[in-house]
Amino acid sequence: MTIKHHIIDEFGFDRMISRLVHEILERNQGMGDLAIIGLRTRGEFVARRLAERIAHIEGETPPLGVLDVTLYRDDLRQHLRQPEVRATDILFDITDKNILLVDDVLFTGRTVRSALDALMDIGRARTIQLVVLVDRGHRELPIRADFIGKNITTSRGEEIRVRLKEVDGVDAIDLVSTES
Repeated sequence: MTIKHHIIDEFGFDRMISRLVHEILERNQGMGDLAIIGLRTRGEFVARRLAERIAHIEGETPPLGVLDVTLYRDDLRQHLRQPEVRATDILFDITDKNILLVDDVLFTGRTVRSALDALMDIGRARTIQLVVLVDRGHRELPIRADFIGKNITTSRGEEIRVRLKEVDGVDAIDLVSTES
């Protein structure tokens, strides 16, 4: 894989998180019944940052959880190796909450569909709003994000690589080529 273009650096990343938080609070008229659930792995760290920034603005931290959708994926049987299932960690009742479902990249929509199935098994939220850092297109399912950090048009031979300090030591978003 080769980096074709550095799209967002650390400063741009921070501005994007701030903008997303302000859009979320404005549309929801404050924190109210908001709860944040990040998708493992990178969505978890983005969700934590959103929660911290909301707490800084509102003076209160929204409930925060982490969702693993491995067993809900529709492509589970296509993989020959044993899937790595990690814990879902949602220690609050999602009933009647306005859930912010957070992921790093929205692509086909299949991961989000899996997450919606998993959340429906946990409880009945009032609303589920999708927050993504990047929407790269190529949807296979009728799924759209409510809050988008950046729309980046890609070809099938390209990927978006989100790097986070918590995992990679740096905050950045790059366009990479998967073709040789």
